[in-house]
Parts: sequence; structure tokens; C-alpha cells
Amino acid sequence: MNDDSGCTAHKALADRPPAHSAPTAPTVLPRDPAADHAQAPHTRTNGGSADPAPPSPDRGRTAALPSLVPGLALALGIAVVATVLGGLVPVVGGPVTGIVLGVVVALFARPGERLRPGVRFASRGVLQLAVVVLGTQLSLGQVLRVGVGSLPVMVVTLGVCLAAAYWLGRRLGIVRDLRTLIGVGTGICGASAIAAVTPVIGAAEAEVAYAVSTIFVFNIAAVLTFPALGHLLGMSQHTFGLFAGTAVNDMSSVVAAAGTYGSAAANHAVVVKLTRTLLIIPVCLGLAALTRRRAAAPGGQGTARNAERVRVGRLVPWFLVGFVVLAAANTVGLVPAAAHHPLSTASVFLITVALSAIGLSTDLAGLRRTGPAPLLLGGCLWVVVSATSLGTQFLTASG
Repeated sequence: MNDDSGCTAHKALADRPPAHSAPTAPTVLPRDPAADHAQAPHTRTNGGSADPAPPSPDRGRTAALPSLVPGLALALGIAVVATVLGGLVPVVGGPVTGIVLGVVVALFARPGERLRPGVRFASRGVLQLAVVVLGTQLSLGQVLRVGVGSLPVMVVTLGVCLAAAYWLGRRLGIVRDLRTLIGVGTGICGASAIAAVTPVIGAAEAEVAYAVSTIFVFNIAAVLTFPALGHLLGMSQHTFGLFAGTAVNDMSSVVAAAGTYGSAAANHAVVVKLTRTLLIIPVCLGLAALTRRRAAAPGGQGTARNAERVRVGRLVPWFLVGFVVLAAANTVGLVPAAAHHPLSTASVFLITVALSAIGLSTDLAGLRRTGPAPLLLGGCLWVVVSATSLGTQFLTASG
């Protein structure tokens, strides 16, 4: 069940009488562009009818702490196992292993009512906390230190990726939230970007699972093919580092690909990748504003009245504020250098916990119904991002 924003559900309930009304007319999954635009961003189909999702238990504070313990403990246990297994295969990593293990567990024993509150909290609240902790790994001054030439490559690559995700995703009949997750995951930083965007747009667990899996497939492809491509094109260490930092997603894959090419390439790629993570901020703000705008004015009604209530402060998710605050604290030296590695490990583990919970919540039947189109979109975006990164470097002489 999707954990959608409470504002849409409250507005929908306010427009109906207190008694339960008859289900709305059946809606079809937005497999064509017109239907995709018609679908409200916080509405999910369930058994053929479109009903607003109830507010999240963690947002509505309806779940007491004791009720969270069983499901949260299960997600933590899976995350511990995933972290150990991910350490044995660093290219795969703990987060992807966690979501796979969660799906496998759910395949044999779907979480029941007793586990569901904690699993849902882990998939949302823990995910948001992970994004906050991620801010300790960034310095706002790193944007300047990567060089003036690096920023155009990152910005152009992201812009082309998001545009391609929108255009190709609509033509492939992929629902809006799923193509958004695949787009930001490919264009910014894989699972971390998906983690940041998921609560902003209220994406469903199945969509998150599919997006993370898609990103993972092409991360592995990049690790295996990019070093050979770099040698074929005669790239310098600096050029390949910029290429890997902008065209590979998760940090473990960036390090694996660039480290194979050389230590200088790896060092430069890591800085580019961390700087690229900062693009989460404007993307999340833009998506929050767009989502709020769609929710506030369904069918183009009440735009003026609702626009007054949409303040800048309400467009900024709390976890994004925490992300920026910790990044700023790290910039001025309030985060000790000795704490960087433990905090990085903590952030990855929290993401692993959240993705393990998402795996437990995954509707495998829904994934099968989605079909291969999202994987095709991920492959197309991987090619687009790689080509754009290389092309922009050569046009701007960034390498």
C-alpha cells in the first residue's frame, strides 16, 4: 500500500460525507500519456478502483512505539544479514542485497498485521533519517573544489536524463512516479536519490523496488564496461574520474569502476560523485512544489485559494532541511573527520534497513504486471547519461 501524503487524503475526505460512499469508477493504470496526466499523483489503483490512500501511520502518529518493534526488528535483522553479504561482494553492496532478501522473505511469508506498522515505519521514517545522515558526507565547498568544468557536465547530464526519463517513460507507458524514480536514480546517485525522492512524491513500495533493481543492473554493467571504454577512448585519469562520477550511480559502483582505472581517477570520481549528490536538493524541492501543486488543484479548481496555503517552508521536507544542515555543519568543520567513516557506514546501513522493509512490502504480482518497460527505460537512460557525460566533457574540454 502506498504511503501517500496526508494532505491529499484529507482533502479528498473533506469533499465527501462522513459515511462511506460507493467506490469510484474503475480507472486504468496510466499506460498511455493522456491517462498518465489524468491520474492524480497521490492516487493508486486497488482492485480496479482509485481511492485516496490513508495517511501514513508514522505521519499520523497512529502507531504506538510497541507496535513498531516487531516489524522494525525484522527489517533490522534482514539489514544485518544484507550488510554482511554485501561486504563480501562490495559491487553489489548492502542496500541492494537488503531489498533482494526482503523480497525473498515476503515471497514465502508476507508480513501480517503485527509486522506491518514497523515495516512501514522502516520503509519511510528510517529512509528519511538515512538521507539526513548522508549530509555529513558532503561539504558545500566541494562544489568549488571539483573545478568549474565539472559542474556543466553534471548539470547537463542530469537535465538530459530527466528530460529523457519523462519523454521515453511516457511513450513506454510507465507510471509517473516510477519513471521519476528511475530518472533521478540514474541522473543523480542511485539508491540515495531514490531514497530522498520517495517520500517527496509518495511513491509506492513496488515502484521503489523496481527502480532500485533497475539502477543496480546498469551499475553492474558500468563497472564491467566503463574501464574498457575509457582505455579504448584514451581517457586521462581526470577525464575518466569525471566520467565515472557523473555516469555511474551508487558510490560503491563509482569506486569500483574508477578504482579499476587508477587511483587518481578514483579520487576525482569520488569528489565528483559527492558533489553530484547535492543535486538532490533542487530536484527534491522542484518535485515537492510540483506534487503540492497537483494535489492542491485537481482538475484546475481552487488554484488561487490553495496557492496561498503553499508556502516555501511547506515545500521543504524536514529530512531535506536536516540534510542541508548537516552538510553545512560538515562544511564549517563541526563534523570531525574521524566521524565521517562511521557516519557513512550508518547512512548506508539505514538505507539498507529501509530497502529491506521495502522488499518485505513488495507486491511481486504488481511487479510482474508492470512488465519489462521500466528495465528498458533504465537501459535507455544509462546510454543517454553515459553519452551525454562524454559528449559534454569533449565539448567543454572538461577532461
